[in-house]
Parts: sequence; C-alpha cells; structure tokens
Amino acid sequence: MILIDKPFASDFLIQTIKENNYEVVSTEDARALIEDEEISWIPEKEACRFIRENPGAPLYTNSENALSWLDNHLGDSDFVKHARLFKDKTRFRELIHSLYPGFFFRSVKLQDIPSLNEKELPYPFVIKPSVGFFSIGVHVVKNEADWELARKELNYENLESIFPGNVLDTSIFIMEEYIEGEEFAIDCYFNNEGEVVILNILHHLFSSGADTSDRVYSTSLDIVLQYKSSFEAFLHSIGQKAGIKNFPAHVELRVDAEGRINPIEINPLRFGGWCTTADLLGIATGYSPYDLYLKNEKPDWDLVFKGKSNLKFSIIVLNNNSGYALEEIDYFNYELLAKDFEKPLLIRKMDVEKYSVFGFVFAETSPGNEEELNKILVSDLRKYIHLKQSKGL
Repeated sequence: MILIDKPFASDFLIQTIKENNYEVVSTEDARALIEDEEISWIPEKEACRFIRENPGAPLYTNSENALSWLDNHLGDSDFVKHARLFKDKTRFRELIHSLYPGFFFRSVKLQDIPSLNEKELPYPFVIKPSVGFFSIGVHVVKNEADWELARKELNYENLESIFPGNVLDTSIFIMEEYIEGEEFAIDCYFNNEGEVVILNILHHLFSSGADTSDRVYSTSLDIVLQYKSSFEAFLHSIGQKAGIKNFPAHVELRVDAEGRINPIEINPLRFGGWCTTADLLGIATGYSPYDLYLKNEKPDWDLVFKGKSNLKFSIIVLNNNSGYALEEIDYFNYELLAKDFEKPLLIRKMDVEKYSVFGFVFAETSPGNEEELNKILVSDLRKYIHLKQSKGL
C-alpha cells in the first residue's frame, strides 16, 4: 500500500503504481496530486483497517508530510512508533548511544541558542533541527566566527516552513559532534525478516568542509558494490536495536578515513525526498526500488547496470544559492542548463517561490567527464537566472 502526500509525486512513481496496480490511500492530498481514476484507490477507513489487521504488509510514503496522516489515523501502529523514533534525531542518538558511546550530542531550544556560552561549545559541531528535512537550519560550526553566523541565522523568522511540525520542527535543535568523512545517501528497507536490503547508494558530494547543501548525489555500479556489504552490516545493527521489519528508509551516513561508519540520520517510510533517489535509476535503467520493496525482493546489481556498468548517474538539486532575492528573478533558463550536461536524462522543473528550489537534474555521465558535476557543485546558478528588468523613473 502507498500513502501519497504533498509536495510532489513523480511520473515514474505514478507509472509504477499503475503498472502494478498498487493500492493508494484515497486522501484529499493524494487525490489532488494524482487526478487519475485508473489508480487503485482505497478509502481511508479501509486502508486503516487493513494496516491494523496486516502489520506485516509493506507501506510506502512518498513524502514525510504523510506522517501527519499516519499520526492522526494509526498513531498506535509500529509504523508510527518507528517513524517517530527515527524522525527525532535526539531520540535516534539515544537509541544508538551504546554503539557510539563517546559521541557528543545535546538538545537545545531555539530560544536558548543566543544565550549559550560559546566558550563551552565543543568545536567542531553541527547544529540542526531535531526534527528536520532538506538541510533546513543545518550549520557546521568549526569556530567562534561560524557560531556567531549560525546564531544570527537561527531564528523563527528565517526558519518559517511549508512543512508540518512532524516533518520540520525548528523549536528544538540538536547539537552533535561533527562527523568527518565521505557522505552517502542510501535507499533501503528492512524486509519481513528484519534483513536489510539496499536499493541504492549515492555519494553525496560537497564543495567544501562547511558545505551542508544537497547539490550533487551520484551513484554507479562501483559505488554500490564497494559499500554494499559494510552498509548492510551497519544498518542491521541499528535495525536490531529498533526491532523493525517491513520498513523503508532513506539513510544518511559518513565513512571516515579509517573506514568507520558514522550515522547522520535515518528518514522513515520513504526513500529520497521529492521522488529523487528512487527515481534516478528508474529513469536511467528502468529499475524500480519501489517495486522491490513492495514485493519484498532484492536487486540484481549486474542486471540493474547491464550495459551501463561504467557510467555514473547523478541527481543535481537546483537550490537557490544565487544570492538573488526571489522578487528579483524573472525566470530560470532550463534549456541553457541542459546544454552543460553530457546527457541530461530529465530536468524536473519546480516553483522556486513555493519550494525554494528551481528543480532537479537527473544526469548520466561517462568516465572522464566528471568535470560537469564538479562545475555544477560549486555553481551559484546565476548563469541560468534571468533577472527582471528594473524600471526607471
């Protein structure tokens, strides 16, 4: 069963639903996003009854906004219990504390941030909403100058959000030890035996040590095969502690120079936000992580990358880091953007005024042409932004 909610449901996800006749809960928000009577809609009351009577049946959500519906209708279910555990970063750190006994973390209220004694802060550290999404309100603090900047930006006015409180709650922040190393994003699920099944591994590229943006994520057969076994073992230990089964997740972690795996967060009941990471290989190769989870199956990686084993596939998040205010922008030139990629598979346009991003690029890159990814990683996107003409007196 699938629970669709705002802000976005992709064509690839909808196509997967229709081709497999997956049931979708007939909520008002789902109907607004998917105006299609060919979908196997299931009434909300019937969906609730089925989930209660079949706790082992898979449930997938496309968006963390769906957590509000689950809270309201199935608040006592294991799905909700585990979603709350993983969504709250402080509770998650408490869960795995025995695995990382020396790891520093503490929670702090937003209104108390200005009064923290900067001389007692354990640099370097990261501060972020305890219940967060999309890197909103995340700051890497390496010294007193970083802290002064973060403290100025962390206020209610700057952190207004389109997301509900159980998706992004900026009233409580977590301060935690800064984790060094290469960052990865993982789509996976815990099957009906509690076994971890990895559905994709993406390397999250950063432009610098202070960068916290979500600009470039890349996957390839080499990346998957290099890290699959160690990530499965790591996630299995967390799954056992939480006691989860039949549960999809989007995991973010870092691997340090010694190969130690350090978790950042686990996002419950979904894969990458905005139908990105789960769509990527589907758009590129036809492989559907949605199918594998809902059918309790495992990927054959040689088959997934058949004929494309030397290629790299990437998601580029077009966040507005231009420095231009939204009211200054006339339009974004997607056609010009497409010319800067060897093989853009899809450019997904978004309303930047509503969602704070211009869209997403799904791209295929051949060996030796990675410079196109490096360039977009550090780009301020001004090249593609057309400003409104100022009117004279």
